[in-house]
Amino acid sequence: MSPARLRAVVVLGLIVLASLAAWAWRPSARLADTRPRIELEQIFPKRFGDWALDDRVPVQLISPDLQATLDKIYNQVLSRTYVNANGDRVMLSVAYGGDQSDATRAHRPEVCYPAQGFQIMSGSSVSLDLGAQQLPVRQLVARQGGRNEPITYWITVGERVTTTGTQQKLAQLSYSTRGLIPDGMLVRVSTIDTDAARGFQVQQGFIEQLGQALPGAQRSLVIGQRGA
Repeated sequence: MSPARLRAVVVLGLIVLASLAAWAWRPSARLADTRPRIELEQIFPKRFGDWALDDRVPVQLISPDLQATLDKIYNQVLSRTYVNANGDRVMLSVAYGGDQSDATRAHRPEVCYPAQGFQIMSGSSVSLDLGAQQLPVRQLVARQGGRNEPITYWITVGERVTTTGTQQKLAQLSYSTRGLIPDGMLVRVSTIDTDAARGFQVQQGFIEQLGQALPGAQRSLVIGQRGA
């Protein structure tokens, strides 16, 4: 056999081995199947701290094409508006998906909002001090006409909080090496406020009290595991 043909055979063999290894290491078990079924309506209380559900405010509808995309990614979606004694209103939107693989990774607000006609005016990554832990989040300001909407959001992959696409991918891979397909949750908190700084302050207070009210076994699913 000539050296050139030998090299071709070796390369072909390596490609075959790599393909077999990728198939063998492909995760097949769902992390969601290892714990009780997630029910967003039960996890998120209707009343906690200074906040109570305000069912007088209609939930903002989204376009049918965007809804179809979200239905492919998520198993459950929860949308609520809360109000406190000062009259501050906070919109909470939570989307849960049992499969956070490449094809079904969470749909970020930087994509969803422009798809509904909003402009993203600013965006930054910050860390909220929740006392027992730091919660990394993304904060955006979206605008559509006269509506100015400060937004705080984060994404969990399994029990890891992520704020960038790279972090999502790394978290996904960390579960894949254990043969697990992680589930995930996108938690979005927003207000309508021309003063973005004030809006973010109200949102942080809301998130702090929400974290304290979550059931212990499910807290890490929503705001991540401490130290993860």
